[in-house]
Amino acid sequence: MSVVKVIELIGASPNSWEEATRNAVAKAAKTVRNIVGVELVGQTAAVEDGRITQYRADVKIAFVVEEVTEG
Repeated sequence: MSVVKVIELIGASPNSWEEATRNAVAKAAKTVRNIVGVELVGQTAAVEDGRITQYRADVKIAFVVEEVTEG
């Protein structure tokens, strides 16, 4: 039986919410193994002079917790 843990992150991109989501997953994958899913929880953006300057994606990333074997 496996156990799944969920962490929440905010990814950012100057181009799109989709890219911001991909950036969050890619960054997490550098230190978190066994990622099995991502849920987009929310979307926000930074605005300057009436233009969107940064897209932000609030995501939950799920990964399988590894079992530790004793011995």
